[in-house]
Amino acid sequence: MEQTFIRPTYQKAGPDDFFRKLQKEVQDNVLTDTSIQRKNVIKSVGVLVFYFILYACILVFGNNTGLLFLAYIFLGFSTMVLFINAFHDAAHGAVFKNKKLNKRFMYVLELFGSNSYIWSKRHLLLHHPYPNVQNWDTDIKQSDIVHLFPESPILKIHKYQHIYMWFIYPFYTLNWLFNRDFKDFYGTKDNYLKRILRIPKIEYYKLFAAKIFNIFYLIVIPILVLDQPWYLILLAWLVMHISASMLGVIALISTHVDEDAVFPMPPEDGKMNTTWALHQLTVTKDFSADNKLANFLFGGFTHHVAHHLFPHVAHTYYPKITPIIRRYAEEYGFPYTCYPAYQAIRSHYFLLKKSGVKGGLKESIFAHGEI
Repeated sequence: MEQTFIRPTYQKAGPDDFFRKLQKEVQDNVLTDTSIQRKNVIKSVGVLVFYFILYACILVFGNNTGLLFLAYIFLGFSTMVLFINAFHDAAHGAVFKNKKLNKRFMYVLELFGSNSYIWSKRHLLLHHPYPNVQNWDTDIKQSDIVHLFPESPILKIHKYQHIYMWFIYPFYTLNWLFNRDFKDFYGTKDNYLKRILRIPKIEYYKLFAAKIFNIFYLIVIPILVLDQPWYLILLAWLVMHISASMLGVIALISTHVDEDAVFPMPPEDGKMNTTWALHQLTVTKDFSADNKLANFLFGGFTHHVAHHLFPHVAHTYYPKITPIIRRYAEEYGFPYTCYPAYQAIRSHYFLLKKSGVKGGLKESIFAHGEI
């Protein structure tokens, strides 16, 4: 018999809830500065232009093998910077004030060979409402090859996941394009999204069209234009994906899945014993939030707590919002964590090690909604 899942709901915030006060302070003291929004528009468009410049460099300078690989490597980095910053903000309606412009900008994901519709639905309907919630957050539960949710089946191979996952992470974007996308569209096992969404037929056509176009301009055109053997261009394309994956994985493993992470199992009636804002604060972490280079590269991920509390706000506001969040967390005794990037990666390693064996994850009172 198929298991029935009731969508989780949170407690209603009271009139003295910390988040009501936090929202008002942020609105009055931070969001009134429209110049910060304009900086996000300039950055988003600039990174997109830089992506096309790098692609042009492949075609113009690619007959030099060293420059060919260098251009592909930086194209990989710019792919992830564009995704983490501009596309991510656009998916939340936070780049432009005009909704149509945000929606059009999201087609950069088709440029990368994926599907903006399915990614945004998965991210906005499952991850953001229910981060780290078992059986709902599909951004955390992506594959059975890694064990993170305590209630998920644990396999013998998971005992070694703290070792082998570091050899898999460099292929994250390839897995995304040629495995995960198809699982989202056609898979039935652990397909959380299909519980609440019917995918329009047009998106199936767009999925294949985007992948064909991506392979055509990134592999076929360089093979036709450049005086380089096909296997060398294919290798450069592979290195591009490794570069993108390594940058992206830093953001992905540093925000929700550290050694102190909690993964609540919602009650059978779906009623969580915490408010939405407190849940976001509890399961989300920042990393390298005071580092300007990290902020430029990773956008709303270094200040990820601010992003989860204010998802429709441009990430360029977050450096001003985060200190306010820190103050409220200290005042109310709520959890707030900000790691340096290297420490966040180290902490994720220990999570993999603990969660790879039965009983490795400590029981959390939050897992039963008692926070």
